[in-house]
Amino acid sequence: MLSLEQGTKLVKLARQAISSYVFKKNLKIKDGTKKEFSLLSGAFVTLEKNNVLRGCIGITEAAYPLYRAVADSAVSASSDPRFPPLGREELEQITISVSVLTNPSVMNVRNADDYLRQIQIGKDGLLVRGVFNSGLLLPIVAIEQKWDALMFLQQTCMKAGLPADTWKDFDACRVYKFQTEVFSEKSPDGEVVKEM
Repeated sequence: MLSLEQGTKLVKLARQAISSYVFKKNLKIKDGTKKEFSLLSGAFVTLEKNNVLRGCIGITEAAYPLYRAVADSAVSASSDPRFPPLGREELEQITISVSVLTNPSVMNVRNADDYLRQIQIGKDGLLVRGVFNSGLLLPIVAIEQKWDALMFLQQTCMKAGLPADTWKDFDACRVYKFQTEVFSEKSPDGEVVKEM
C-alpha cells in the first residue's frame, strides 16, 4: 500500500515526465525517487481534459521499477494514438491520474460462468490474453460505465480485439484480474487525492 504522500510524488513525476516530453527536454529523476519507487510494478497514467479522456496508456507487467513505469506511461499517454499528441498549451488544462497495479493473476475456474461470481466490480481490473493479443481494462472503467461482471468481461475481450464471448473458451484466451491504487489530481497540477 502506498501513502497519499507517495501517490502525490508519483503524480508529480508523471507531470514532470509529460512536461519534459512536450518541451523536448531530458527527464531527470532524483536518486531518492528512484530508490523510493524501485519496486517492480505495473502502472497506468490517465490524462483528462475538462473531465474527458485525453490519453491513457500503461505497463501491465511488473517488468520495470515503479518510477520508470510511471514516467514511461506518462510519456506514452501524452502521445496516445487515439488522440492528437498533447500540446504544450494543454499542460495547464489536463489532470493526471496514476494507477499502480498489482501483478495480474490468472483466474482459475472450472467453468467459465465462475468468472462472473469471482469478479468484484470496483475492486478488480481485467486482463484478457488471447493467442496473439491482449486487452486490459482498469477497475474504474467498470464503475464509470456501470457495467456488471458479464459486460466487463465482454468489453475486455473486445479491447483485446477478440469476439465478446471469447472469455468462455479456455483454449482461446486466459482471464486475469488485478487491483489498483489510484492517485488523481483534483484540478490541473492541483491537490492529489487517493481514489481507490
